[in-house]
Amino acid sequence: MRTETKNRRQKAAALGLLSLLLAAALVLGGCALKDGTAQDPSALAKKIAANTADLAKIPAYRGDAYVAINNNEPTFADSALNTKSFETYSAQDAFGRCGTAAANISRATMPKAGERRGDISAVRPTGWHNAAYSFVDGRMLYNRCHLIGYQLTAENANPRNLITGTRYLNVEGMLPFENLVADYVKETGNHVLYRVTPIFDGNNLVASGVQMEAQSVEDKGEGISFNVYCYNVQPGVKIDYSTGYSTRDTSQPTDAEAIKKSASAGSQTSSRHSQNSTATTATYVLNVRAHKFHRQNCTAVSHMAERNKQTYTGKRADLIRRGYSPCAICNP
Repeated sequence: MRTETKNRRQKAAALGLLSLLLAAALVLGGCALKDGTAQDPSALAKKIAANTADLAKIPAYRGDAYVAINNNEPTFADSALNTKSFETYSAQDAFGRCGTAAANISRATMPKAGERRGDISAVRPTGWHNAAYSFVDGRMLYNRCHLIGYQLTAENANPRNLITGTRYLNVEGMLPFENLVADYVKETGNHVLYRVTPIFDGNNLVASGVQMEAQSVEDKGEGISFNVYCYNVQPGVKIDYSTGYSTRDTSQPTDAEAIKKSASAGSQTSSRHSQNSTATTATYVLNVRAHKFHRQNCTAVSHMAERNKQTYTGKRADLIRRGYSPCAICNP
């Protein structure tokens, strides 16, 4: 009798341990629905596997924070376009670097009303050797950049979702697209399939940039659809991407617009466009928060928050002098 009781206790303990191990595996796998229902990580990975941009085919940085790739069309598999909210973050590689992060953004994945943003200062992503420069917004070169922004999935100190990114990448490159998706989801209640892939050159510890893709689900991309590469650069700073250390680059302006003008100086097409822009008056839509200007029919305009939207009629060159930069999606 005592032996039977002992055996039953051992079996119960074993089952309890197995349950704990399975739960831990699901958590560490980084893949679950927001309602708590776990998904098969391997099956989901196949559905959202990134068609990663070839770094060799990305044009060199010439003053624009981002550039459209694959004709600005995302490359999601049709089977991934559904209305189940989820988020998944790749395991870090042997160097500790982040991989692809993906989610089906919805109101369910976003921060709840009154939810406070947590502290992320304990996370030290690869290549984290920060430095202060007086000409950088906020002075510090690097931010702990969320691959999927906090406003979209409420992730705080998740090391699989934080990379070493410049202030310029964070604010000028990624934020406008994060805001675009957040505004769309809040306004429509629809889902947006979203994927961000950090692109590393070889064994570098700092990403050269990130590929951002998104497609709205219910309207099949009519509301949100983009595929862009955002440069992990900081005008006026030379970054050693293999280590994360940096120095002041005195050969380069600290202003992105100055870099853009310098890069286009030798281009006959750019010169001709500049001359025409100076003389021609046109109507643009401004994003007064992101300091970008768009064509009136740009896909970004219809989902821009009204408080950030302003119509402007005048010369393109005047807008640039005022600190605005052209949208890389519609190329106004």
